[in-house]
Amino acid sequence: MALGDLERDIMRQLWDAAEPLTVRQVHERLSGERGLAYTTVMTVLDRLAKKGVVTQQKADRAYRYAPAQSREEMTAALMLDALGTAPDDAARDAALAHFVGRIDPSALEAAIEAAKRRP
Repeated sequence: MALGDLERDIMRQLWDAAEPLTVRQVHERLSGERGLAYTTVMTVLDRLAKKGVVTQQKADRAYRYAPAQSREEMTAALMLDALGTAPDDAARDAALAHFVGRIDPSALEAAIEAAKRRP
């Protein structure tokens, strides 16, 4: 599931935080970058929770939000989702080959090593 610009900015704040954040905390962190209404941030966080992208924890009168997956896990899931849209195995393999051809060789080596360690 691809994220929009604002969703990505909100997720960046949550991933960079040491602990779950309230809507107000996310809003304050984004205020320097964007002119957003508090209710906009609240709505986006609620939608992300309904999609299962963030977890929502009740804390007194407010909710605290945390990523449901690490940045790396979510990126991998997005890549697998994109590959899964290929009409057949040949198209998927061609897309994967094209992707691999565009990444840095050291990143490719790291991916191969990680795949070898996979149980």
